[in-house]
Amino acid sequence: MSSVWPRLEPILPHVAKPARYIGGEDGSQTPEHDPRKVAWLLGYPDTYEIGLPNQGLQILYEILNERDDALAERTYAPWGDLEAEMRAHDVPLFSVDSHREAADFDILAFNLSAELTYTNLLAMVDLAGAPVRAADRGPDDLFVGAGGHCTYNPEPIAAFLDFVVLGDGEEVVGEISAALGAWKARRAAGDHVDRTEALAALAGVTGVYVPALYEADHDADGRLLGTHPVHPAAPAEVEKRTITDLGEWPYPRNQLVPLTEVVHDRLNVEVFRGCTRGCRFCQAGMITRPVRERPADQVRTMVTEGLRRTGYDEVALTSLSTADFSGIEDVVGAIVDGDEQGGPGTSGADAEEGGQGPGSSLDCGAGLGGLASDVSVSLPSLRVDAFTVGIAAEIQRARRTGLTFAPEGGTWRMRQVINKLISEEDLYDAVESAYSQGWRRMKLYFLIGLPTETDEDTLGIADLARHVVEIGRRHHKNPSVTISVGGFVPKPFTPFQWFGQNTREELGRKVGLLRDELRRDRGVQLKWHDPKATTVEGIMARGDRRLAPVIEDVWRHGGTFQEWGEHFDLQLWLDALERHGLTVEELVYRHRTEDEALPWDHLSAGLHKDFLWQDWRDALDEVGLEDCRWTPCYDCGACTGYGVEHVVASAVPPAGGSQGTGRPGAVPVTLGPRPVGVGS
Repeated sequence: MSSVWPRLEPILPHVAKPARYIGGEDGSQTPEHDPRKVAWLLGYPDTYEIGLPNQGLQILYEILNERDDALAERTYAPWGDLEAEMRAHDVPLFSVDSHREAADFDILAFNLSAELTYTNLLAMVDLAGAPVRAADRGPDDLFVGAGGHCTYNPEPIAAFLDFVVLGDGEEVVGEISAALGAWKARRAAGDHVDRTEALAALAGVTGVYVPALYEADHDADGRLLGTHPVHPAAPAEVEKRTITDLGEWPYPRNQLVPLTEVVHDRLNVEVFRGCTRGCRFCQAGMITRPVRERPADQVRTMVTEGLRRTGYDEVALTSLSTADFSGIEDVVGAIVDGDEQGGPGTSGADAEEGGQGPGSSLDCGAGLGGLASDVSVSLPSLRVDAFTVGIAAEIQRARRTGLTFAPEGGTWRMRQVINKLISEEDLYDAVESAYSQGWRRMKLYFLIGLPTETDEDTLGIADLARHVVEIGRRHHKNPSVTISVGGFVPKPFTPFQWFGQNTREELGRKVGLLRDELRRDRGVQLKWHDPKATTVEGIMARGDRRLAPVIEDVWRHGGTFQEWGEHFDLQLWLDALERHGLTVEELVYRHRTEDEALPWDHLSAGLHKDFLWQDWRDALDEVGLEDCRWTPCYDCGACTGYGVEHVVASAVPPAGGSQGTGRPGAVPVTLGPRPVGVGS
């Protein structure tokens, strides 16, 4: 085993933020390497500050290090200054835990949550000393894998990956370890086994997709006809992996506590996985179904033990819609009041779990500042229509730093199209409650470029903002509202996967409409996501294997950290597309037809394609569908396909539904007819 530290330490004084690379965090591990173990190097293709808080990576880090046949360390993308020094001084990619070089590991596995990090992935594979393209790797090279939301369409980067994991990773990493461990043992015993045999073994693991065992067919014009297996070990359709009982996986038990500033620097406890609200733009809500809640007692225990161990005084209860958690008021109250073994809490910091910038399709609700108690609580995904009187009572002692809501659409018509069934009254009631309890600053997230959007819908964003300021002035002298606007990117396995994305010119025009409309409005600030970056996100989100040379081209021309505004360069992408005979119009702007082959058709998120198509048609008809957690089943496939029903922590009915509208109790779902449409 080799440490790069003797070569790394002398160059750290020459780079910004050297603390990114030294490791030593509370909770970090330095596992003992053994040839009989499968060694994982878990990578996040962004800076340490962004990657360290990622809960998916931390969970797998712990699970793998608890196994007898595996071990795991971590790595993050070196910033450009260090990468240049590493290449100049022949320092390879290394782990931050022990500073072992990547070649000492068997697997380099990435968590992919943003499309613009793909070029960083290539840079890290290259720094690791492995061939960038999977087809060029031999038996002694790293196996390069990936998981995360972006891998529900892995085709643009399929040429660079040996395997892809769809869905939950807790169980599957053990099965991958077993498969590769058996292959390693055969090699150690002298058997002449090649890399293809290892790939075939991986393809036999449910939830694992091996791109090399499939081929994509295109017509004479280059349009995709379909993707099919070319090896007997490869299934015709790869199903995602689903953890049926979240309570069996109380991770991370030892959340990492960094020595330097990171973006989400607080204790994070996942309260449930999945979402059934049915927002049609939201990929996360579709691909993580069904809902699986963590038992409330376990949540309290994880909070108590986590705060005591880490020293944080703030905890984020994370999910896609935290207020939908059964008994959320009781859980928050217990944490604030210091229940459960006397109540923990010392000192800590502030951040938000999983947050993305303006335009994020994952931003489902509101983030609350912590509570002014020994322990403060953040609810990063709290929907407007779940901001109940009971929850407001629990958070009235909060540090009132700001409050974020995400109506997403500027008019009720638009919100019916996207199935974000929040009325103006829902928003105004929530804002009234917040202002009356001391908040002075609000942030509202919106998407522009949504299907069927008109200028009236766009300008409706300004109308909502003005009204929110008016409400604030009833309680405060100078309330402020920040409008954060992002361009919509259609994502795989959503009803909008067939929609032709707005051009960057059209998105720019809509931003201009809002800017002009709000120019004289005091108390309202407008921010927006760069439409140019939105365009490239759209290229990656729905592209196919023809994009591999484009991504490699951009990387070889210096296009790393494209997710950072100061490094993003649209021209790099346009030039690469032209060199490889592709156009933005073909990849991004055109509508897809029902019978067109999609790049991810050979993968399954558990959703019936005909359900998604019907939901797309309902969107065009402005028909909203209620949350299926409290209605008859719509037969989307998520529950029936996996033999899993929604699992909630309590059978007690929620404390009021949408602004006091009662909902049925939490009971297993039952199959029923699809409604013609509700909420319209």
